[in-house]
Amino acid sequence: MPINVDEALAAELEPAEFSWTSSDIQLYHLGLGAGGDPMDKRELRYLTDGTPQVLPTFGNVAQSFRETKAPTVQFPGIDIELSRVLHASEAVTVPGPIPPSGAGIAVTKFTDIWDKGKAAVIWSETTVTAPDGALLWTQKRSIFARGEGGFGGERGPSTSSEPPERAPDFELSIPVSPQQALLYRMCGDRNPLHSDPEFAAAAGFPRPILHGLCTYGMTCKALVDNLLDGDAARVGSYGARFAGVVFPGEVLKASVWKEGDGFQAVVTAPERDDAVALAGVELIPA
Repeated sequence: MPINVDEALAAELEPAEFSWTSSDIQLYHLGLGAGGDPMDKRELRYLTDGTPQVLPTFGNVAQSFRETKAPTVQFPGIDIELSRVLHASEAVTVPGPIPPSGAGIAVTKFTDIWDKGKAAVIWSETTVTAPDGALLWTQKRSIFARGEGGFGGERGPSTSSEPPERAPDFELSIPVSPQQALLYRMCGDRNPLHSDPEFAAAAGFPRPILHGLCTYGMTCKALVDNLLDGDAARVGSYGARFAGVVFPGEVLKASVWKEGDGFQAVVTAPERDDAVALAGVELIPA
């Protein structure tokens, strides 16, 4: 079904109520590799019973955290087969630390739909508030829908961003365990592309790939641990574009530049000729 741009942009989805517990936070952090050194006090801050510190990237997955089915892409004016959709980018802004347990009300709207000819890029923004109305976080997301372009809409600006033309200020190593995707899928993303070898092969991959949001969260954690003294509360905003796949068992490299008050980064897979996994990574401290 062709995208109905006017209907989609005019729609405001029904508010979605959800909640989370400190155990959800602990599981999310374990899915990102927290606790690799169980004697490191900074690592244990992510896993404290009752009051773990919370990476802001939990806001990107909190609403769907307890899902056990693959997601659908069916909204007013938008009805797309999941197999046509690629996650393009993700970002989160937090006015303060996300509580280790709580409840939220999410309101999502579509902000832009770009016609790229053979594909469409769909942007959405979700505002999450506490039951008392206090802002908890704002999430922005874009998806790339293959075969959904050609509807005569605006092409939109280029989303490519090149890193600074100088050597990186920091290089961080991000190990991905062989079972990383199997653990991370417990955080609500049950797409078989990340767990079923036969499904992955049918999609053209030699083995299941890691969730993009896992790479995204692991990179945020690496930046926090190495550049913000392991203090997740120091993050004001964080975002990245998904540029390539990651396979469980790899060791990734984050090349990081200090730019103004924040950091920019590119994440690559050195074992595959530095194939880019995340581009346009940006972390702005609070």
